[in-house]
Amino acid sequence: MEEHLKQLMQQLGHAINESLSESETIAEVIGEIKREGYDVYLVLEATIGFNRRETNEDGDGRADDDQDGEFSFSEQDQAFLKALKITSSDD
Repeated sequence: MEEHLKQLMQQLGHAINESLSESETIAEVIGEIKREGYDVYLVLEATIGFNRRETNEDGDGRADDDQDGEFSFSEQDQAFLKALKITSSDD
C-alpha cells in the first residue's frame, strides 16, 4: 500500500474516532446507562474499502458507462448489497 494512502487511512480512522468521542448524543446515552448502574464498553468495527478509479477519456474519474445513464454493479457492490439483504437487478 502506498505510504500516502496509509496516512490518509489513518487520518480517516482518527476522524471517525474523534467524531464518536465528541458526540454529545453518544455521551448522553452512555451517561444514562452509567446512571442506571452499568459499565459501558463500546467496541465498533468499521470496514473501509477502496479501489483505484479508472478515468474516462475526459479524465474526470467517472467510468465511461456512466455517460449513457446505465451502470452495472461490481462484484464488491453485489457482495455489499447482499450483506445488507438488498437485491439488485444484476443478481
